[in-house]
Amino acid sequence: MGKELAKTYSPKEIEKKLYERWCEKKYFHAEVDRSRKPFTTVMPPPNITGKLHMGHALDNTLQDILIRYKRMEGYNALWIPGTDHAAISTEVKVTNQLKEEGIDKKELGREGFLKRTWQWKEEYAGTIQNQLKKLGISCDWDRERFTMDEGCSKAVEEVFIRLYEKGYIYKGSRIINWCPVCKTSLSDAEVEHEEQDGFFWHIKYPIAGTDRFLEIATTRPETMLGDTAIAVHPDDERYKDIVGKKAVLPLVNREIPIVADYYVDKEFGTGAVKITPAHDPNDFEVGKRHKLEEINIMNDNATINEKGGKYAGLERYEARKAIVEDLKSQGFLVKIEPHSHNVGTHDRCSTTVEPLIKQQWFVKMEELAKPAINALKTGELKFVPERFDKIYLHWLENIKDWCISRQIWWGHRIPAYYCDECGEITVSKGMPKVCPHCGGTHFTQDEDTLDTWFSSALWPFSTLGWPEKTEDLDYFYPTDVLVTGYDIILFWVIRMVFSGYEHTGKAPFNTVLIHGLVRDSQGRKMSKSLGNGIDPLDVIDQYGADALRLTLLTGNAPGNDMRFYQERVEASRNFANKVWNASRFILMNIENEELTQPAISKLAEADKWILSKVNTLAKDVTENMDKFELGIAVQKVYDFIWDEFCDWYIEIAKYRIYHKDENKEAANCALWTLKTVLGQALKMLHPFMPFITEEIYNALVPEEESLMISKWPVYKEEWNFASSENIVEHMKEIVRQIRNIRAEMNVANNRKTKVFIVCKDEILAAGFKAIADFVKPLMSSSEILIGTQKEGISEDAVSIVVPDAVAYLPMEDLVDFEQETKRLTKEEDRLKKEIARAKGMLANERFTSKAPQAKVQEEKDKLEKYAQMLKQVQERMAGLKKS
Repeated sequence: MGKELAKTYSPKEIEKKLYERWCEKKYFHAEVDRSRKPFTTVMPPPNITGKLHMGHALDNTLQDILIRYKRMEGYNALWIPGTDHAAISTEVKVTNQLKEEGIDKKELGREGFLKRTWQWKEEYAGTIQNQLKKLGISCDWDRERFTMDEGCSKAVEEVFIRLYEKGYIYKGSRIINWCPVCKTSLSDAEVEHEEQDGFFWHIKYPIAGTDRFLEIATTRPETMLGDTAIAVHPDDERYKDIVGKKAVLPLVNREIPIVADYYVDKEFGTGAVKITPAHDPNDFEVGKRHKLEEINIMNDNATINEKGGKYAGLERYEARKAIVEDLKSQGFLVKIEPHSHNVGTHDRCSTTVEPLIKQQWFVKMEELAKPAINALKTGELKFVPERFDKIYLHWLENIKDWCISRQIWWGHRIPAYYCDECGEITVSKGMPKVCPHCGGTHFTQDEDTLDTWFSSALWPFSTLGWPEKTEDLDYFYPTDVLVTGYDIILFWVIRMVFSGYEHTGKAPFNTVLIHGLVRDSQGRKMSKSLGNGIDPLDVIDQYGADALRLTLLTGNAPGNDMRFYQERVEASRNFANKVWNASRFILMNIENEELTQPAISKLAEADKWILSKVNTLAKDVTENMDKFELGIAVQKVYDFIWDEFCDWYIEIAKYRIYHKDENKEAANCALWTLKTVLGQALKMLHPFMPFITEEIYNALVPEEESLMISKWPVYKEEWNFASSENIVEHMKEIVRQIRNIRAEMNVANNRKTKVFIVCKDEILAAGFKAIADFVKPLMSSSEILIGTQKEGISEDAVSIVVPDAVAYLPMEDLVDFEQETKRLTKEEDRLKKEIARAKGMLANERFTSKAPQAKVQEEKDKLEKYAQMLKQVQERMAGLKKS
């Protein structure tokens, strides 16, 4: 046999050494092997901006479960790890770190700043890797990638040039989301919308040449400085006579046209809206239709620029106050109404985003989106659960052009070069030598970098060597499953799908497994501001990685949020202890035993029952795993090990183990079954709890190299023992009910009872007789008598009815009549005294009139309770006398 397990399960002592051994043996590594079917997944690359949180722990645990399962199923399983450069987040972190050191980013210069940021990357990427290793993540570290490494950068440049040459990438002025703090543009997916309390300011716009006014309501009065029209609905009878006329912009005194446009909702408000094409995406489209002027009145830091007249230099909210005051004093302010509305904020720094017009680089999305839409509709791509189809399709079917340029230094610099002589753009790999437009030889590269998601959109194929036609790409791509949270569908999943189709002609994966968020025990999102975050490493340090992993999967359903309870981690640790102690018991008893596989005919009914159970478990768990029902799968394994195997089979097997000198063949059957079933159960538990299962399996099956590369259990027809299951399940029910009766009657554990079992037929009786000796200790029985006729059973015996059988317990075996009579007499006296006391208090008029009503009612309730208890005691005493 292998080594003996330590007396106490200690995760710290086994996890590090096992992980190092796995890495040393290259169990996580995969190479092209045409004789095997590949299974590939890519890790959603965590940002290099800090430590992993509980969401990362869940995401990576789910992936690890799948990859370990597929590895054991025989697939050539590849899981590619990596990290994301997280452009804006990292730039903010490094800038803040420099500030703390008294260093200004601008003084450091672009090259100096990038050098410092690469140092940050080296430190934090290493931290993240070590954290993942503590979790037991079995990804291929030899293939670890970074979104700005040489290969990924080459892919990014290639994609930009290809899309530009196809006309899909262009530079133009459009409304973008602008962060005034980070001073960069953002894509729609990087803007979080949150409900905020605000106001509607109602403003009078005079109609030129008349004494009439149009009443306009706005939530952002400061933008009126850039108004270039008033719009009404073409069918609105109220305004048909003024379409084509001019309105006078209050405070600014500029005349602006009144236009008719179907964008206006004539039922909302006054039916007239201000149009500010440079500061609102809908107004921008209206402006294009009516060829309106686009006036941007805001600087990059959200102060009003020179086009804002007297308000120039004021911060946007200061300008708002001043404008409202002026509107009021000049008689243009009609009223102010409270109004709750959605406000866009930057998901990284929480600053309110300013929509404004700017020159940026964009990707035309209409054509790129079509294959991604078709993929879902044809079934080439599926979401688990399916309800996330709607989010995916809604976004793609209403997609806007993607703003991909960012005004920061950290990231992939845009490969566009401006001729210093003619100003024309050349997009190329590296700086061009001659301008194709004017023959100039001096160029300046575009200062902007690309949106982080531009590079991570290529992750499934850039990590396998694309744009080169590598063996890895040909064999491992497309990947199979992407595991990610529902909060990242728009950011990342959609971009990977349309990029995959555009650049490889294939979907990058066939399935997207969506999980929810890990919330605190109160259901709140974990955040620094609430101070309710839980560090996965702290949990691992206290309870072990396996306990954390099991906790994250317990009750977990695809797409649903889960609450994290400390009590659940403790329960998971208790389960690990249960598995450990049960395994120690088995290992101690098979030590020095030459076990041989018995003939099926030699196996006891209990042996066949547990083999049949673990056999069905293998089939059910495999089905659940294939449907990505990982939470259901682990619950089935958990229940089997704890309930069926530990609480029943091990207890049943003990009789033969402890009597092995009397019957070595029977003991061999029990021990062989224990070892076999434990081995199967450990295999099914391994993807979820890899460390403890590997340590036990190494001791249980030392002839095998590792549980991690052992074969996943498959259903065996020869282990289908329905009749044995029927017998044992019937007997288990009898044992359960006997235990319940003994507990109800307060029968001492050391008081043994006879048990009579009357079966419907001889087959069941024979089955019961075969296991009777094994279950006697479980029901504290002195003797079990089994037959098909009710003979020799006293009339006062307690009966237990189960399907096809009735069990009887003689009353005299259950109760010591003399002792019980004494106890009941004592209890009768006590209850009579309590009843007399309560009646006396309730008969006392001073008590009933002066005591609080609640106190009086309490005494009435006590009297009723004591009377009921006395009746039960007296009935029990009467029953004893009859006996």
